Amino acid sequence: MLDGLDPQWSWLVLGLVLAIAEMVVPGVFLIWFAAAALVVGLLSFVFPLGLPLQVVLFAVLSVVSVLASRRWLRGHPVQSADPLLNQRGQQLVGRQVTVTEAIEGGTGRVRCGDTEWLANGPDAAAGTRLTVTGSTGSTLIVDAVP
Repeated sequence: MLDGLDPQWSWLVLGLVLAIAEMVVPGVFLIWFAAAALVVGLLSFVFPLGLPLQVVLFAVLSVVSVLASRRWLRGHPVQSADPLLNQRGQQLVGRQVTVTEAIEGGTGRVRCGDTEWLANGPDAAAGTRLTVTGSTGSTLIVDAVP
């Protein structure tokens, strides 16, 4: 592995490098290879394992840890703190908006805060107050204020 290092130290260094790489470029992928390398390094200290067996053990532990983590994550998905973070139109559902360009034939423009949005909804004259009920892409879906 690394020149001048015993194989067990090489596995430990590889495990630490992979763990650091996981922190620098997060993706929940390299950490499982890091764990496999650290386990092989620790086992190499305890048991006299030849280098070919260490490599096979690393490969097996890597595959097992990645598959086990995928299975666990499928059953325990990571929940976002803000699931609507990149869905600005959905964040506006329930807010009242003012029609700035009359909605005719189902299409017009509305103002929400300091931003104008395309809007789909019932025909309404400029100045009418409506409520956002949904969004499609960057178009708000509006309806009469309840």
